[in-house]
Amino acid sequence: MDPFVVCLWIMLTSCATAWILSLLTGEYSWVDRSWSLVPPVYAWVFAAGAGFDDARLVTIAVLVTLWGARLTFNFARKGGYAPGGEDYRWAVLRGRMSPAGFGLFNLFFITIYQNAILLLIVLPAATAALHAANPFGPADLGLTFAFLLLLVGEGVADQQQWDFHRARGPRGADTAGSPAEGGAARPDVLRTGLFRYSRHPNYFCELGQWWVVFLFGAVAAGSLLQWSGLGALLLTGLFIGSTVFTERISVSRHPGYPAYQRVTSPIVPWFPRAVPRPESVPVRRAL
Repeated sequence: MDPFVVCLWIMLTSCATAWILSLLTGEYSWVDRSWSLVPPVYAWVFAAGAGFDDARLVTIAVLVTLWGARLTFNFARKGGYAPGGEDYRWAVLRGRMSPAGFGLFNLFFITIYQNAILLLIVLPAATAALHAANPFGPADLGLTFAFLLLLVGEGVADQQQWDFHRARGPRGADTAGSPAEGGAARPDVLRTGLFRYSRHPNYFCELGQWWVVFLFGAVAAGSLLQWSGLGALLLTGLFIGSTVFTERISVSRHPGYPAYQRVTSPIVPWFPRAVPRPESVPVRRAL
């Protein structure tokens, strides 16, 4: 059977499973729970379709598997697979929408649209399979290195975020006691490490990895004009929308977040902006 058809059946099964489980459990993070699991399966389906003889397809599959393993670990340690481990943003949305409206949102956006993106981001492997005559070369080695660099970067960002939230304690308190009690003020926003240069460095690295996957297909085809870039493009749009929504919540919960926004790049890492000093008002001396 054609690898794309196999992947399409897997996607439809994933959609049906996530939607049914959301109705049965009242939790809506089932696509989140499969987010790191399904793309490696798609990648290996394409590698298997070439008999595991195509070095480029096997490389893509191995890299996507490493991506999935790291993301699964990070999601699991945050309790994402535990009962009640629903993404807090879905609860916020439920509170703003009617039950019928959220039901449609769950079916078409959370379930179908996100699962479609998970398939689309791997379809550069289909492009690579169509152009298997173009052998694995130096450009592919460069892309492999770039992917691994971004993978490490995302791991570092997630670890810094994990350490920050653990240090704040289970209640997420902003202080560790008053100075009189010997406590030290705890920052309510992570501003150090990679988060000094980007408010979402993990998003940057995540998106970068999937644009690298697209480039594997483009290198095989010998052109950047490939329809299989649609997945990375839609994923980028999804992350931008998610960033806007998440930061609205962060502003309402963390008093220091607006100041952080003013000086730090949203996603693409860049040097912090200087905070303008208030103009001093000259004091007139009495004559």
